[in-house]
Amino acid sequence: MNTQTFSRAHSLASQICRSSSMRPRQAAHLSSSQRMSQNTVSSSTLHGHVSKSRRHYAATRAESGNGATPAPSGLAINLTGKKAFIAGVADDQGFGWAIAKALAEAGAEISLGVWVPALSIFETSLRRGKFDANRKLSNGGMMEFSNIYPMDAVYDTPEDVPEDVANNKRYAAASGKGFTVSEVAEHVKEDFGKIDILVHSLANGPEVTKPLLETSRRGYLAALSASSYSYVSMVQRFGPLMNEGGAAISLTYIASERIIPGYGGGMSSAKAALESDTRVLAYEAGRKFKVRVNTISAGPLGSRAAKAIGFIEDMIRYSYENAPIQKELQAREVGNAAAFLLSPLASAITGSLVYVDNGLNAMALATDSQALLKPEEANAK
Repeated sequence: MNTQTFSRAHSLASQICRSSSMRPRQAAHLSSSQRMSQNTVSSSTLHGHVSKSRRHYAATRAESGNGATPAPSGLAINLTGKKAFIAGVADDQGFGWAIAKALAEAGAEISLGVWVPALSIFETSLRRGKFDANRKLSNGGMMEFSNIYPMDAVYDTPEDVPEDVANNKRYAAASGKGFTVSEVAEHVKEDFGKIDILVHSLANGPEVTKPLLETSRRGYLAALSASSYSYVSMVQRFGPLMNEGGAAISLTYIASERIIPGYGGGMSSAKAALESDTRVLAYEAGRKFKVRVNTISAGPLGSRAAKAIGFIEDMIRYSYENAPIQKELQAREVGNAAAFLLSPLASAITGSLVYVDNGLNAMALATDSQALLKPEEANAK
């Protein structure tokens, strides 16, 4: 290289370095879609680990929704101005709440669909401040809900509601507002026009404690209706309301592909159907509505809903002893993963099942099994 060529190259390199040094400050003013074109996301941001890069992370919250300060430099999950509808939140302990909070931290405006029988208790607890400790956001503000709708995703239209349900005191009180999937979708359309995020955090198996060999046809089909077809119904009716580039997500469990004795009543089949439907919906909704559809396979969590199974504490202990990462799963970890999958940062991810279970899904051998003990160790016990 001659002296003149070297001088030109050095000058060009200096310009590039000066341009690069401006990018962190400029990034704060870029839209979410513009950020997508820049580099990659650090694992510390996605998984919530405290690290040097984590200290530069701050979620942006929409001023119109959950209060906000602009995002600092760096690539962050930014859902400012996005509208989310979450079905299946009934308290402040489960994955649905954790997803709502993660989305609120990122700036999204949140609306809920709450199961009709739980609606009164939920609204009363919310009004009396019983959820306040878990509503606090990292900026000191409180997570707010734009709307709370009565909902029962087992029913698609008012014509599907049996007379005994329609005459039930709790359902009768909600009938004026409309609680079927189609009615709730229509209300959301009237209130917001369009949404960007759809979350299915629903599951119910009336015979979940029964072995499959003892499960009735009615119980089996009820599990599939509430736990898997409800996702299909929601994407059918909310899909037309979603902006292009939007995303839907659901929650599944490893019993869909592995034997979990005690997780009965057709629930393992319902989860398997949910995962299969996720793939098909990803294609159909992707082509028709230009939205993404994914599901998260979450590890065991001692939520109120999970305790109905009857052995959730055993599953938590089992996971702790055998998962590659030896710790209890936190609901916020599932919330953080969902926020990523629902954000523009995951714009090329659809039709996917993402495990958030400390790696338990990868294990083929239970390391705490009695069968692994040497004879003298077994005798000692």
